[in-house]
Amino acid sequence: MDKIVALCKRRGFIYPGSEIYGGLANSWDYGPLGVELKNNIKQAWWKRFVHLREDIVGIDAALIMNPKVWEASGHVANFQDPLVECKKCHERFRADHIKNGICPNCGTKDSFTSEQMFNLMFKTFIGPAEESSNIAYFRPETAQAMFVDFKSVCDTNRMRLPFGIAQIGKAFRNEITPGNFIFRTREFEQMEIEYFISPPKNNSDWQGFFELWRKEILNWIKDDLGVDMNKIHEHEIEAGERAHYSKRTIDFEYDFPFGCSELYGLAYRTDFDLKNHEKFSGQNLKYKDPETGEEFIPHVIEPTWGVDRSVLVALLDAYSEKEGRVVLKLQPKLAPYKAAIFPLLANKPELIKLAHKVYLDLKQNLTIAWDDRGNIGKRYASQDEIGTPFCITVDFQSLEDSTVTVRDRDTTEQDRVKIADLMKYLTERI
Repeated sequence: MDKIVALCKRRGFIYPGSEIYGGLANSWDYGPLGVELKNNIKQAWWKRFVHLREDIVGIDAALIMNPKVWEASGHVANFQDPLVECKKCHERFRADHIKNGICPNCGTKDSFTSEQMFNLMFKTFIGPAEESSNIAYFRPETAQAMFVDFKSVCDTNRMRLPFGIAQIGKAFRNEITPGNFIFRTREFEQMEIEYFISPPKNNSDWQGFFELWRKEILNWIKDDLGVDMNKIHEHEIEAGERAHYSKRTIDFEYDFPFGCSELYGLAYRTDFDLKNHEKFSGQNLKYKDPETGEEFIPHVIEPTWGVDRSVLVALLDAYSEKEGRVVLKLQPKLAPYKAAIFPLLANKPELIKLAHKVYLDLKQNLTIAWDDRGNIGKRYASQDEIGTPFCITVDFQSLEDSTVTVRDRDTTEQDRVKIADLMKYLTERI
């Protein structure tokens, strides 16, 4: 983890938030390379689960919703963690994160106050007066907007069951003990789908959809995130540990340097959410079958992906060291830059001119880096460290036959490619 954190700071992936003011605990900013990696992950997810499917549409909802939403969802009453305080150092922790009764801060044993329940929602006020009637909350999850907008989506898009609503967006949780870099933060981003199905007539009905989404999550991890599947484990959450709305939950865990912990989740939420929102709002949120005319509250399968944890796992799994050099073997489609252009010499105008033309042409469709610093070996090392899959050198032969040398990051093998064929060459391999 220390190596990843240092790499992210050094090369512009992720910076400590508010750093010039001493920072803010567990606040992180995505730098120029980090935001590209993050956006590439989100775009790959959206393409796979929205653009390439006929049964899922997307929305982008407000961060602050009517506070009654959180009463209906159970978050006001149930979205809590057990809080304890060390009597010696007065630091506060989640009770279920304390191991062997030892304070993680000062090392004192069995010196904690009794547990108190702490609500994780960030509270704010709407309007100029900080009065109880003006209380609102920053959303602790993206899911509820998809339930609240369910009827509007049905009416405007004529969706037929089974279908899903997808959303990528920020959520906020006032975590007692955030940490491990961007693994657990108070401000984070989710990629979520609420997949609506007809009320199951038996267990096999909903279990079939649950299994389909279990496989979809695993396929995403393998094919899009490019993670070593030997580091992925499925953890079935027992009844007493599941969220109040869930009839079944699986956590997909990853072998992080700090231990095996949750990466993604899959839950069967039954009809809990829509039923409660219909009750609290007084609005009819039933789905009307276009063939039979029957009205009913759909049930929901919910796959959830954390964006920030996806970034962290992509970095951890791609990190490798070769002969003392760092090589970040990111999936090419996720890499911040798809290729880097090297003019062989920075003091030859004819090489610079041709290299810059290649750079500008490729830049129309791909994210491309320009690198004319130092010798070629140092440039290769620099691009390897940030995960650039291809390095393209424009040399004197390029001036004669319009070809360039393309070097592969992972194999270090080199091909001579015509400039006119470069786009095709790169896109096929990306």
